[in-house]
Amino acid sequence: MGTTEHRLTLLDEAFFVSLILKGLDGVLELVGGILLLLVSPHQIGVIAQVLTQHELSEDPHDLIANALLHLTSNLSLSATVFGAIYLLLHGLVKIVLVWALLRGHLAAYPWMIAFLMAFILYQGYQIIVAFSWGLTFLTAFDIFFVYLTWREYGIHKRRRAAKAGDDSTHVPDQTHEP
Repeated sequence: MGTTEHRLTLLDEAFFVSLILKGLDGVLELVGGILLLLVSPHQIGVIAQVLTQHELSEDPHDLIANALLHLTSNLSLSATVFGAIYLLLHGLVKIVLVWALLRGHLAAYPWMIAFLMAFILYQGYQIIVAFSWGLTFLTAFDIFFVYLTWREYGIHKRRRAAKAGDDSTHVPDQTHEP
């Protein structure tokens, strides 16, 4: 029985750590969205060139550096605005949901699960269209986090039901003397 309790504790800790990572990711998405609004597509291309210059001087065929340069060389204003809006909304929703979960709001659990499932479906489509190991690992992490969130939701629902049951079974003392 000690093993089961220990496993539950590890899953609880995994949920908390994953939740914090989701919150930090949301903050980074907000920062990225703001930066996309403040920096022009041309400036993004220049920044990418500066950041990859050293790596490409050592290895001109570096996959990541060349992919970053290719990606930033074709940016348009509409693409950066779309990316900014996407990052801002996605980051804001994550931060709000993480905050609600950390505050113990039971209704936030199904919202987090629904939010993640929508992105898991979208990420799955993107993996099929253009395979990416990074997106595959992110999707696997999101699936694991959905499991952890579902589990925590069940635990909190049972706790609340048990607490409500304890409160409702308490009958006031009816032995009043007239």
